[in-house]
Amino acid sequence: MVSGRPGNGELDAWFKGLMVTSSSEREQDGSGGPVPTLSGWKDLPMELLVRIISTVGDDRMVIVASGVCTGWRDALGWGVTNLSLTWCKQSMNNLMISLAHKFTKLQVLTLRQNKPQLEDSAVEAVANYCHDLRELDLSRSFRLSDRSLYALAHGCPWLTRLNISGCSNFSDTALIYLTCRCKNLKCLNLCGCVKAATDRALQVLFVISSFANHVSSMNVYLVSIILMQVIAQNCGQLQSLNLGWCDDVTDKGVTSLASGCPDLRAVDLCGCVLITDESVVALANGCPHLRSLGLYYCQNITDRAMYSLANSRVKSKRGRWDAVKDGLANLNISQCTALTPPAVQAVCDSFPALHTCSERHSLIISGCLSLTSVHCACALHPHRAGRALMANHAY
Repeated sequence: MVSGRPGNGELDAWFKGLMVTSSSEREQDGSGGPVPTLSGWKDLPMELLVRIISTVGDDRMVIVASGVCTGWRDALGWGVTNLSLTWCKQSMNNLMISLAHKFTKLQVLTLRQNKPQLEDSAVEAVANYCHDLRELDLSRSFRLSDRSLYALAHGCPWLTRLNISGCSNFSDTALIYLTCRCKNLKCLNLCGCVKAATDRALQVLFVISSFANHVSSMNVYLVSIILMQVIAQNCGQLQSLNLGWCDDVTDKGVTSLASGCPDLRAVDLCGCVLITDESVVALANGCPHLRSLGLYYCQNITDRAMYSLANSRVKSKRGRWDAVKDGLANLNISQCTALTPPAVQAVCDSFPALHTCSERHSLIISGCLSLTSVHCACALHPHRAGRALMANHAY
């Protein structure tokens, strides 16, 4: 990065220097042929323009550059694959509509907002032009409706990461439709999507027919199970799922997920007050790669769940202690007041990557006064801290 911002005169001088340098280098190479003439900034080669813009590190500059001329717009449209508009404090919706057709090769798009600006029209524009999109962040988009999910399902089938946390207007029907078409999803954040993961009745025939030949009526409990089964069936590659504060999620739903998504690495069930030990047992037995589990305020969780996690380590490794890179590294059991120290200590002993020490606090037990005696290995044996830290660097 060059310190300071040159004025127009300096830019012109640099450009003239670039033309002289380019000509002399061509003559020295002896490659022959006509030397390309650069009469202005608009004549910069696409590769060089994209390289210059990429060093700026400011998406606002990319947007400004795309409006200079057709050549620059086309160059950036092909070269820019990552764009964030989180800096936009107002009119994000109109800005995205005006940009979508310019950046058709986007793979990562972040539209996270502090206050709701985005509307369905902007998401539909993205879906219409950005068919290569892999990662999309729409968190806190309170104004979006099911129209957005339907548009993404049709226009962005290659999505692997989708964050719609806080999008409280999305329904379970639209979410199911999306997962049926975007089957490459690996990370799905539904935190706070209370309508998308509820037990409300579904009226989508193709979903219901996949589970029964003929269903005339369904109770809300069965619908919740079907929602989780559909996600599990269509998103077998899922590695991270956040269902935080979706308080109608049940054990049956989590059990379906555990059996259908064995590659799950991170699951957040914080605030899912209806789940019990059955959910944790299913995850412990069905997801051997589980690294992070959030159970904050799940007050129906008891020692049985903790022992199932501890025993899953022994089962998966057949008694062998392999590298710390395997197994739980983050566990949040805050406000799980039914747990006792021996059960939680068993989990801590089974997974050396879990820590209660302040330097690497990854076992969260706040609000559980009975668990103050639980400690990780390096906290109990300070002389082992050095070795544990070195092992931790392995992953």
